[in-house]
Amino acid sequence: MKAVRDRILREAPFHDAGYGYDIFGLHPPVLASAVAAARPIYERYFRVKSSGVFRIPDGPVILIANHAGVLPVDGAVLCLDVLFNSEPTRIPRAIADHFVPRLPIVSTLFARLGVVSGTRANVRQLLERGELLVIFPEGVSGPAKKFRNRYTLQHWSVGFAELAIRHHAAIVPVSILGAEESWPLVTKLGVRAFGAPYIPIPLSPIPLPVHYEIAYGPPLHLNVSRRDADDPEAVAEVAAEACQLLEQQIADARVARRGVFR
Repeated sequence: MKAVRDRILREAPFHDAGYGYDIFGLHPPVLASAVAAARPIYERYFRVKSSGVFRIPDGPVILIANHAGVLPVDGAVLCLDVLFNSEPTRIPRAIADHFVPRLPIVSTLFARLGVVSGTRANVRQLLERGELLVIFPEGVSGPAKKFRNRYTLQHWSVGFAELAIRHHAAIVPVSILGAEESWPLVTKLGVRAFGAPYIPIPLSPIPLPVHYEIAYGPPLHLNVSRRDADDPEAVAEVAAEACQLLEQQIADARVARRGVFR
């Protein structure tokens, strides 16, 4: 536990904008304490099995993953996985939906942990600094899907592809198994609160202790020029390729999982 705290506080790249915070509100001591507190949940509750984290290259990187669950527990588990297993240690910057900064108290805590509101200006600055981003291209449509549609990618945003092209960032597909079964959605109320598109009603009050499996695929290095970021067809092609890679990765992981638990 101490080793992880030390790596976050001493080794992980951090752009201090003054008083120990970066311009987005990240505060490494808060992150280190949260990671230490969450380790038992990661290791004993969700019993996370991780593979392929070594595939995350240096420089600007965008991790794209499937998304599910009532709240972004899968995003938290993925960020913990990177912090526990990446060498050298990198602080993943999860990109949040537009309504997250409006949430009282939670928005401040998320900022201290490295979460960043997903505006173009914010993401551009992070990539220009060579940071590691976590993006869920499904957005809120992922957690909103019905249980029968689990592990089926929903509406797929192409914004990450445009940003990857423009900033020469590698795209790494990440499959997450377990979140779909851990906290399935029963229904959702069409009531907006703090900008959120709906209020979720989960099957259980807290996530179930379902075994998580996280796998990192080979990075997709883009053979395109920066000018292609302004070409909708080129952007859509990159996004579709990344989507296909992630879909295949999820399918392979599910087949392997069924073999293990058969």
